[in-house]
Amino acid sequence: MNIPHNALIHSYLDGAYFADTHNIELPYQGESALEIYITTMKKTPNWVNTLMDVRNRIVSKLGLKHLGSLADVDKDKALDDYQVGDQIGIFSIVSIEPNELVVEDCDKHLNVRLSFLIVPKGDRMVLHATTVVDVKNTLGKVYMFFVAPVHRRIVPTSLKTLLPA
Repeated sequence: MNIPHNALIHSYLDGAYFADTHNIELPYQGESALEIYITTMKKTPNWVNTLMDVRNRIVSKLGLKHLGSLADVDKDKALDDYQVGDQIGIFSIVSIEPNELVVEDCDKHLNVRLSFLIVPKGDRMVLHATTVVDVKNTLGKVYMFFVAPVHRRIVPTSLKTLLPA
């Protein structure tokens, strides 16, 4: 995977059951990784939110956690008010740096971690969106069997919403 060596998400890669990264080059005006993450979540395509709704209905019958929607971001909360440990959409914040945000959702079946890392290039940037999943049991493996292929489509599609029109 093409992840910069200084990315905080690297510490979660060893032994991961699933890991992928998607990169996109975008205009850059000094936005933080948190700001770009929130913008991305707010622009989540409707079909992705529909899939999340279907996922939540199915897995809640199997005893897995109902996550809500990716777009469930507090629209009134100021960027400066976010702290490590806060909930932001379906994830909790692990680390907030100007150039990298790491969020996670952990339960008895798996740990999912996501990093948004900005690498500035003048008035452009490369945004690296990296997901790392640690599976804890068979149900987690079954879940990832179905989710991994869809995930590989969701992330690049969501990142493309950031491109200027």
